[in-house]
Amino acid sequence: MQLHELYPFDEERKNRKRLGRGSASGWGCTSGKGNKGQNCRAGGGVQPWFEGGQMPLQRRVPKRGFKNKFRVKYKVFNLDQLQTLFPGKKEISLEDFYSRKLLKPNESVKILGKGEMPEGIQITAHRFSKTAVQKIENAGGTPKQVEG
Repeated sequence: MQLHELYPFDEERKNRKRLGRGSASGWGCTSGKGNKGQNCRAGGGVQPWFEGGQMPLQRRVPKRGFKNKFRVKYKVFNLDQLQTLFPGKKEISLEDFYSRKLLKPNESVKILGKGEMPEGIQITAHRFSKTAVQKIENAGGTPKQVEG
């Protein structure tokens, strides 16, 4: 038996509503749509957001602020997080972040300076904070900034 061969039992199927089959059926004459008007016509009715000609909600509510479509969002990591994520590594590159699925392929990394650096490590990232650069260099490491 295949998945496409499974069907509900006949008694579980709901019969469709047969409209316009005489007045005795209960759905004859106007077929349950009432008399005249927009909603009884074929293809009639209004969109869910239509408010009867009243000024619609999306036009009544004022617009606030703006969105900067050129803004770059960075995934942030602190120095103490890097020590727990990459213990014993002397060189941390962007590929290390991607291979551990800490970043999506189009995300950028920023390293912040919370925590201490016990030994010199070369770190490659898109951005560094000033304190992170100082702490990395004081420990004997090198921060390498990548464009993009």
